[in-house]
Amino acid sequence: MVAGELVQEHLRRDNAPDEIDISCKRSVHNGAVPIGDQYTDLTNGSAHLTELDSKALEQEIPPDEKQAMLPGEETCIETKLYWRRFSVLAVFSFYSLVNAFQWIQYSIITNIFTHFYNVSSDKIDWLSIVYMVAYVPLIFPATWLLDKKGLKLTALMGAGLNCVGAWVKCASVRPDLFGVTMTGQIICSIAQVFILGLPSKIASVWFGPKEVSTACATAVLGNQLGTAIGFLLPPVLVPNTVEDIELMGHNISVMFYWTAVVSTALFILTVIVMKDRPSLPPSQAQAVLPDCAPEDYSYRQSIINLFKNKPFILLLISYGIMTGSFYSVSTLLNQMIMACYKNQELNAGRIGLTLVVAGMVGSIICGLWLDHTKTYKMTTLMVYILSFIGMLVFTFTLDLNNIYLVFFTAGVLGFFMTGYLPLGFEFGVEITYPESEGTSSGLLNAFAQIFGIIFTLIQGRLTTDYNPLAGNLFLCVWIFLGIFLTALIKSELKRNNVNMGTNHRNLQAVSPILSIYLREIFYFPVLSPERSASS
Repeated sequence: MVAGELVQEHLRRDNAPDEIDISCKRSVHNGAVPIGDQYTDLTNGSAHLTELDSKALEQEIPPDEKQAMLPGEETCIETKLYWRRFSVLAVFSFYSLVNAFQWIQYSIITNIFTHFYNVSSDKIDWLSIVYMVAYVPLIFPATWLLDKKGLKLTALMGAGLNCVGAWVKCASVRPDLFGVTMTGQIICSIAQVFILGLPSKIASVWFGPKEVSTACATAVLGNQLGTAIGFLLPPVLVPNTVEDIELMGHNISVMFYWTAVVSTALFILTVIVMKDRPSLPPSQAQAVLPDCAPEDYSYRQSIINLFKNKPFILLLISYGIMTGSFYSVSTLLNQMIMACYKNQELNAGRIGLTLVVAGMVGSIICGLWLDHTKTYKMTTLMVYILSFIGMLVFTFTLDLNNIYLVFFTAGVLGFFMTGYLPLGFEFGVEITYPESEGTSSGLLNAFAQIFGIIFTLIQGRLTTDYNPLAGNLFLCVWIFLGIFLTALIKSELKRNNVNMGTNHRNLQAVSPILSIYLREIFYFPVLSPERSASS
């Protein structure tokens, strides 16, 4: 659901050179370094980056990064890429896919589940909303578990809870057991919290600097692909057999059992394949990272700083509106299609598939455009406006009795709405730098879940009590408001300024280990004292 949140951490690494000579005249000791003194130490020569020509780079640091120097020491650390990294990535991507599939498998055939369990459509909506509700309070404990206990335990929690939830659903295939199927979905929603934060961690810990962004993107796309399959398969596996409730129950049972079997196999593979980290680090950054992780980092202080940032507050609200609207449209798509086109469950699923696949393409194109132009506010505002236009067109063409037109308008809507996700995250990183990207992204995603809950409940009630037009117009009004909020955001590209070397003297916070922070987060050429003298 929140695909864009997870790629942005690695995009910044592509802007830095892969090969930088880091040297120190004295060792940097553990402990906090006074912020005011760190740049003074840098210019005095205690830690500096030496600008080298291409020949010297080739001689001193091999392209495959077989060695990595620790700052302030003479010891070399060997780095190595293991074939196991592809297995780790594949297993994670697949169980993330299954979890996303379980999120949307009820909503896309709402009319069938309302008939089978004899409940109202708003109760079926809650089977999707519970994913959003669980994320908001559990994101910080999940992040703590990943930071303190490591990758394997967090992965086992995600895959294990996903498996347990799938088997609980298998015991719910009876018209009077709606509470049991809700329990299974709640367990799966908790599993999701331990899944969404892993792509960047897996990519950083297991993959080399030349492939880390691709690995992260692959892990994120696994979740989006699961949503796409969740739109496509349930209408095929569970056709609408209103006249035969036993056959309907059998078909639901087949879907649930197959999901449980696949989830179990993936949990077993997670136990076998997953490790916290490889025996040797994949890159220089990972080689020194355990020695430079700030132990005194405060989530609380970082959150306070972010809520004092007025441009970020505006982005929180505008991002929540856009992403919450997308969640609401995805959840209620079946109800909208069925209200305008009778007996079109299969096409409702295919329209949902079109929505997600077009969005995946939009995310990639918007990310590439941002990398090329760095026009964060203009691009974000244009995509917001185009999403509003797409929502209007989708709203007023939905009931024209042309199902193929709905395919087209849904594709356009998904392209811009989902394409906005990486734009919002990247813009947030720029205006909040040097605060933690994880904290800013977590808050953006939490606001998206909150707006998603509110919009789904209100739009669902408007769609049920009136018609899909009323529900969609409700979203159009909010998206129109989001355009103005986005236009008010002050576009101060703090991270990009540092990357370009134009604003490094105005930083308010830096890492305790300066040289590694420069290597990992930003780059600008700082001359050594010897070179400065020669100049």
